Amino acid sequence: MRLILVRHAEAAPGEPDALRPLTSAGRDAARALGQRLATEQPDAVLCSPLLRARETADEIARAAGLTPQPDERFAPGATADVVREAVTGRGETVVAVGHQPDCSEILLDLTGETRKFAPGATAVIEL
Repeated sequence: MRLILVRHAEAAPGEPDALRPLTSAGRDAARALGQRLATEQPDAVLCSPLLRARETADEIARAAGLTPQPDERFAPGATADVVREAVTGRGETVVAVGHQPDCSEILLDLTGETRKFAPGATAVIEL
């Protein structure tokens, strides 16, 4: 199966952290990301329950004709084992929207690749 790991798009600063929305630029980036990822024909779009991740996932899912699925397991602190468990059985291609530094740590654990995820960055991982 193919996992497309995504860090949420640019979010506004503020408190509480869980309710930080995307900035205008972040919304535009999420829309563009959705258009790009729709060509990958994802079977599911999973995301952290935090607002900025949900808003990013909404745009990705909308472009792919899917409904995003918030999942507590993608909240800050997510691990490679938890992600692997969450995406199992969801189809051949699954998009998972999470946070940093989790995305970098998950990528390292699953592939050995070291990379810092900027807002809206993606990585395709074969599981």
